[in-house]
Amino acid sequence: MKETIKGKVFVLGDDIDTDQIIPAEHLVYSLEKEDEKRYYGRYSLSGVPEAQSGLPMGGIPFTPQDKFESEFTIIVAGKNFGCGSSREHAPFSLQVAGARAVVASSYARIFYRNAVDGGFVIPYESFDDISSEFSTHDEVEIDKELNTIRNVTTGKTFPLRPLGDVADIVEAGGIFEYARKAGMIS
Repeated sequence: MKETIKGKVFVLGDDIDTDQIIPAEHLVYSLEKEDEKRYYGRYSLSGVPEAQSGLPMGGIPFTPQDKFESEFTIIVAGKNFGCGSSREHAPFSLQVAGARAVVASSYARIFYRNAVDGGFVIPYESFDDISSEFSTHDEVEIDKELNTIRNVTTGKTFPLRPLGDVADIVEAGGIFEYARKAGMIS
């Protein structure tokens, strides 16, 4: 069976920082308690200015105010995604909101590591900035075997960089699950 991630895309611009992904005022919720951690999904990407959101003025947010989960499965962004502080809450909030993957032309190293190590979202890199090739709400599909993203709405397909050495960690669901499966820890 072909491994794919399908869903609607949410388009962002360049330099989306961790305080835009999950603003500091929302870091008050427990990461462990189910009734509290869902708020990370509600406030995910709530700090992104409209100018960087890829949405027209008055457009919908990533997660509607009365919901805890987004309708968007995949995020496509420009360069330097996840810059700013080193908070692991950023990729965690995206996962809680229902995002499965982010495609960006480049990442801040700490966001990339937190996304992989925690098994939160898959951080794919595009060879070029492809964010202008997508519109928020387009149907998209990432082929995990071919390392491609296809805009189902327009029919265009773009190559993604292979995950390389982190692929096994991503597949295991994070660094600790990988270490357990590899017999490094019990």
